[in-house]
Amino acid sequence: MNKTIKNQILSAFFAAIISAISLITIPSPTGIPITLQTFAVSLSGFLLGWKYGTLSVALYLTAGILGLPIFSGMTGGIGSFFGTTGGFLFGFLPLAAACGIAKKNFQKVICSILGLIICHMAGFFWFVFSTKSNMIAAITTISLPYLVKDIISLFASYIISQLLLKRIKFIND
Repeated sequence: MNKTIKNQILSAFFAAIISAISLITIPSPTGIPITLQTFAVSLSGFLLGWKYGTLSVALYLTAGILGLPIFSGMTGGIGSFFGTTGGFLFGFLPLAAACGIAKKNFQKVICSILGLIICHMAGFFWFVFSTKSNMIAAITTISLPYLVKDIISLFASYIISQLLLKRIKFIND
């Protein structure tokens, strides 16, 4: 099979994985659900590389924009990007790219942390803009409560990706 076609199929497969994992939500007191989207997005970047990992996220976002109920809380449509957590949806693109851009392990860790920071900044600034919140209230509502979970998700996806890349040859072929 042509390598480009194989990578496009894997991107579509990971868009489906991100979609399925995004439907698993745990309500929180802040009203922002706890999800494993960060895990799924970073896993796609680590496994598929920056180009096809980002493509998988773009496919996921496009399907959601078109109205498929694949965002957290089984929501979809363009309005999801204008809600209080819409910035995180945009932030998933640089997160996947950052997880997939580096080749060496230490560089992957550093790049993925930078990608997570960019993702949280996008979510934070969009929340401030869309809710007219002050920055202290926004950071305690939208970022800090989820940061530990997202860091754990990032490292778990990194470890799982390293194990899978050693065992599943077709991803790197």
